[in-house]
Formats: sequence, C-alpha cells, structure tokens
Amino acid sequence: MARKKKTEEEKPKKLGRPFKEIDQEQFEKLCALQCTQVEIADFFKCNVDTVNDWCKRTYGCLYSEVYNKNASVGKISLRRTQWKQAEHSASMAIWLGKQYLGQSDKLETTITEIDEEQRMAIEEFLSNDNGTNEDPYTVEE
Repeated sequence: MARKKKTEEEKPKKLGRPFKEIDQEQFEKLCALQCTQVEIADFFKCNVDTVNDWCKRTYGCLYSEVYNKNASVGKISLRRTQWKQAEHSASMAIWLGKQYLGQSDKLETTITEIDEEQRMAIEEFLSNDNGTNEDPYTVEE
C-alpha cells in the first residue's frame, strides 16, 4: 500500500511550550548597560536557561559571546561620556589621566640639608637592630 504524503493540516502539532518571546533590541540594550544574566532573565520574566536557548536560536552562538559583544558597545558609550565630562570636570580629567596615562598622586620629598643631630639620629636608627633584624616598632603582647 502506497503512503500518502501528509499535508500541512494533517501533520501532528509540535508538543511542548512555545518559545519565550524576547525583544532582541531590549536584550542588546540590557547587555550594553552591563546587566547580569540573572537581571536580564528577570527583566523578561524567564529563566536563565531560556535566555541561553534564545541566544543560541537567535544569534547562533552562546550567551557569553553575545553579551561580550553588546557589553563592549556599552563600555564605548560610557567611555565617550567620561571623555566629554572631562572637558568640564577637573576631577574626571584627573581620574582618566590616572586610568589611561599612568598618572598618579605621587608626592616626592627630598632632603637637601640635615644637621648633625638629625644625621646621628638616622644612623642610630639604621644600626639599632643589634643583629636581631627585629622591627623596633613591633609591639609584644
């Protein structure tokens, strides 16, 4: 007996729950804002596994890859805002200088002259370990 090809109407319906709808644009914005995976799942009122599965279906890769790409966009936006802020804020300019230019608040002190009494006190301090190499400021309990 020849089999008859089933039409669309005759095909059995898929069982199981329908996929959760996640707005792709909202998802990408949440990643850019550095939201955690749990926060994103809570926003869409679903489970973290649902977000993972949605990423695989939508982007064809893992959540972490999608997140890192979109989080980078958020970091760029934040950096742009900080640079603009630095034009009007000395403290922001100083902070950016410390972060990106290796600047610091190092305070260097040089002694140009010391009197004999100060020199002797320094020598005594430096030679006062009596061969024990103990810290003279250690407090015994």
